[in-house]
Amino acid sequence: MKKELGIGILVGLIANAIGLFITAQLLGDGDDFTTVIKAAYTEGFLGKLISLGAVLNLIAFFIFIKKKQDYRARGVLLITVFIAVFTFIIKLF
Repeated sequence: MKKELGIGILVGLIANAIGLFITAQLLGDGDDFTTVIKAAYTEGFLGKLISLGAVLNLIAFFIFIKKKQDYRARGVLLITVFIAVFTFIIKLF
């Protein structure tokens, strides 16, 4: 049970990281990843960029639900909620 939840959390983190990278590449006008992240932070839309990256978590979540791997899906959902809270805190400050 704990192992399955941990796998879900890890998958959620990796999916979000990949989604963030893809989003930065698509919206970055050919700039490298770090330049896009720095510009997003400076211009105040880093939270939105991270939130767009979390879209891949939705895919992972539904794959785990379809395979009846509920604890892994719960881990992905937990990370998604954590990312939502994190982006909310970024927006406040």
